[in-house]
Amino acid sequence: EVQLVESGGGLVQVGGSLRLSCALSGFTFDDYAIGWFRQAPGKEREGVSCISSSDYSTYYKDSVKGRFTVSSDNTKNTVYLQMNSLKPEDTAVYYCAAPPGRLCRWDPYEYDYWGQGTQVTVSS
Repeated sequence: EVQLVESGGGLVQVGGSLRLSCALSGFTFDDYAIGWFRQAPGKEREGVSCISSSDYSTYYKDSVKGRFTVSSDNTKNTVYLQMNSLKPEDTAVYYCAAPPGRLCRWDPYEYDYWGQGTQVTVSS
């Protein structure tokens, strides 16, 4: 059974950092790209970052470039999202997800498997 489990969310002050983890089971990172999405109250789910499993290319939403870094640890079958210089507008529930294949995509409707989400709250 394919499962993704996020962890690492929490409450942090403006300018702080968090590292989110996405533990994969039932498949390996070699099988699928992994995308990170977020959804704030009253807003649509949006793509934040993605890492391709074909060549490890990484992609970022413009507003997080230079602050967020996505990476993978194949020995742990885990994908990470390091978030630095956090801002109040980063507050949301963050999800990791796997699309059907090894290439990244931005449309959440193209993703087949989702984690349960982890809350990130940035206080000012």
